[in-house]
Amino acid sequence: MDALDRVVKPKTKRAKRFLEKREPKLSENIKNAMLIKGGNANATVTQVLRDVYALKKPYGVLYKKKNITRPFEDQTSLEFFSKKSDCSLFLFGSHNKKRPNNLVIGRMYDYQVLDMIELGIENFVSLKDIKNSKCPEGTKPMLIFAGDDFDVTEDYRRLKSLLIDFFRGPTVPNIRLAGLEYVLHFTALSGKIYFRSYKLLLKKSGCRTPRIELEEMGPSLDLVMRRTHLASDDLYKLAMKMPKALKPKKKKNISHDTFGTTYGRIHMQKQDLSKLQTRKMKGLKKRPAERITENQEKKAKRIKKN
Repeated sequence: MDALDRVVKPKTKRAKRFLEKREPKLSENIKNAMLIKGGNANATVTQVLRDVYALKKPYGVLYKKKNITRPFEDQTSLEFFSKKSDCSLFLFGSHNKKRPNNLVIGRMYDYQVLDMIELGIENFVSLKDIKNSKCPEGTKPMLIFAGDDFDVTEDYRRLKSLLIDFFRGPTVPNIRLAGLEYVLHFTALSGKIYFRSYKLLLKKSGCRTPRIELEEMGPSLDLVMRRTHLASDDLYKLAMKMPKALKPKKKKNISHDTFGTTYGRIHMQKQDLSKLQTRKMKGLKKRPAERITENQEKKAKRIKKN
């Protein structure tokens, strides 16, 4: 039995809190990413991993030592590191003659590889090569995808889902305008993926809404897709399954029109308007003569019924 698979009983309160954080939850923790160097990673791949780690901080783990592994042939080492560091995303970098400047991006489900895509680096500009101000650590980015391939081709559609998972950051209930500081732009064109990072500048516009300018911040990558390892439809559906407790409850008797207006239907019993209490006013009070005539009419109706 693997050392990480056996049942561990905590001996201290700190260990108990640590294990409780890893237990299954309705709302899972933020997805962390591990960035791993292969046994033959060159300077370009190493710098790419460092720059992606700078964008991913503090939700990432960078392994500085080289690890001799091949994700498409043997995935046990990735699954071991996933359990050890509690990371469900990974980026593996390697370099060889057959596949130079190689990146493998993927994600885990239950500490097993769900899907991964191999990308080749054709052009790279580092963070340190672009001399301007950078965004602070932990800033949540805005993601933009351009190109029909992201919606048409299955491999590109899965890559889009992977990139969203990798860079989305924490889920926030509210958004502040000043907190929108940088953009990650992905363009699929002519069989290549262009990855650009921009810092958002809010300029004066003379009105309440500011004028927006984009300034390239780095890193900048030109990528080409190589090999893919995609999960089966059944496994992918199981990984995307939402717990019943988190599913929104269906509201009855509510409908929406084409303009987004909400309409509600109310079911009520038939009302007797003759017993409806109206406002009491002196001018609406019946005179004695009217009361006598009403009583006489009621008596006459009773006699007819009998």
